[in-house]
Amino acid sequence: MNRILTFAGLIGLVLTGCTLAPEYHRPAAPVAAAWPQGVTTKTDKPAVRAAADIGWREFFRDARLRDLIGLALTNNRDLRVAVLNVQVAQAQYRIQRADLLPQIDGTGSFTRQRSPAYQLFQGENAVNNQYSLGVGTTAYELDLFGRVRSLKAQALEKYFATGEARMNAQMALVAAVAEQYLIWVELNEQLGVADRTLKSVQQTYDLNRRSYDAGNASELDLRTAEAQVASARVSVAGYEQQRSQAEHALVLLVGRDLPAQLPRGRSLEQQRVIGDLPAGLPADLLLRRPDIREAEHQLEAANANIGAARAAFLPTIKITANAGVASSQLTSLFATGSGTWLFNPEITVPIFAAGQNKANLEVAKLNKQIEVANYEKAIQTAFREVADGLAAKAFLDAQVAGQEQLVKAEQRRYDLAEARYRVGTDSYLTVLSAQQELYAAQQNMLSLRYARLANLIGLYQALGGGWQ
Repeated sequence: MNRILTFAGLIGLVLTGCTLAPEYHRPAAPVAAAWPQGVTTKTDKPAVRAAADIGWREFFRDARLRDLIGLALTNNRDLRVAVLNVQVAQAQYRIQRADLLPQIDGTGSFTRQRSPAYQLFQGENAVNNQYSLGVGTTAYELDLFGRVRSLKAQALEKYFATGEARMNAQMALVAAVAEQYLIWVELNEQLGVADRTLKSVQQTYDLNRRSYDAGNASELDLRTAEAQVASARVSVAGYEQQRSQAEHALVLLVGRDLPAQLPRGRSLEQQRVIGDLPAGLPADLLLRRPDIREAEHQLEAANANIGAARAAFLPTIKITANAGVASSQLTSLFATGSGTWLFNPEITVPIFAAGQNKANLEVAKLNKQIEVANYEKAIQTAFREVADGLAAKAFLDAQVAGQEQLVKAEQRRYDLAEARYRVGTDSYLTVLSAQQELYAAQQNMLSLRYARLANLIGLYQALGGGWQ
C-alpha cells in the first residue's frame, strides 16, 4: 500500500510541474492606434451596439434574405466541413490530454507449453499450464520536463483556433449569401429596366415605321430606331443570362435548391440594414474578429510546441508496472501466495541524434516566427478592411443621393424630348440621346445602390459581425 501511495504522489507531483515553453507575450498590433484622418467612426446613435453583438437576423431586414441565410447555415458544405474540423480538433485534444495519465489495462492469459525431456532435469517430457490475471500500465512517460503538457497545450490552442475558424467561416458565409442575393436582386432590377427600355424603343420604332410608310420620316430615323430595338434586345438577353448565373451561385452557397415558398423579397431601394455601426478603436478588432483570434491561437500553439522541442534534449522516464495473480492451475489462481507484481522504470538519455533535436527546436522557433507574421498580417488586413469600409460609406451615401437626382432629371429630359419629337419640334436624335442617357443613369443608380449595401455588409463583417 505504501508503494502505491508513493507512486501516486510521484504522479501528482509530475502532473503539476512546469513546462519548458517560453512565456507567451502577445505581439504589439502593427497598426496605428486610431483610424486614418477623414474616416468617420462616430454614429449619431450612440446606443447602437458593436457589430459583433448584432446578430445577422437583426442586421438584415429582408425576410427572404434571412430565410436564405438560415438555409445556408444548415446546408452549406464548406461550413459543414468547418464544423467537422472543430470536432476533429476536439478529439485530437482529448487524445493528447489522455497522455498525461497512465493508461491502465487489464490482462488475462492462459499458456499451455510442452517441454522436451532434454531440457528438463527429470529427463521426461512435460506439459505445463500457466494462468494469469493482472492490471497495469505500459511505458507511461513521467512528464518531468513538460513535454506531454506542452503537446497538450498545443492541441488545446489548435482546438480553439478551429473554433474561431468555424465562426469566421460562418461570418464569411452570411456575408457571401447576402451579397449574392443582392447581386441577384440588382440583376433582376437591371433586367426590368432593360425590358422597359425595350418596350419603349419598340413603340418608338413602330411610330417611326408608320411615319416612314406615310412619307413623314426619313429612313435614317427608322434605321436608328431599329438599331435601338436590337441593342435593347441584346441587353435583355445579357441580363437574363447574368441573373440565371447569379441564381446558380446563390444555390451553391445555400447548399440546396431554393424553396418555392420563400417570403417576398425587397427591392434594392427598400433594403434596410443597420448602417450606424460604431467602429471603436483598431485595438477592439483583436477581440471582435474571429480570424485574428484564430491567428493568435495558432501563435500560442507554436509557442507551446517550443516547450516540447526543448524537452526532447532532456532525459525521458517511462514506467511499466503491473500487479496480478498467476498459477499453474485455474482453481488456485486466487490462492494465497499467487500474487505477482512488476515495476520497471526506464530512463532514456539523448546522447547522439545527429542534430535532430536541435533541428526540431529550430523548426519550432521558426514556426513561431511564421505565426507571429500571420497574426500581424491578420491585424493589418482587418485594419484595412474596416478603414476602407468606413471611408466608402459616406461617399456611397452621397453618390446614391446624387444619382437618384440625376435619374429624375434624365427622366424629365426624355419625356420632354419625346413630346417635342411627336409634335415635330425636335429630331429623333434628341430623343435617342435622352433615352440613352436615361438608361445609363438608371443602370448606374442600381449599381450604386448595390455597392452601398455591399459596403455596409462588408463593414459589418469586418467589424466582427455575422456569427451570432
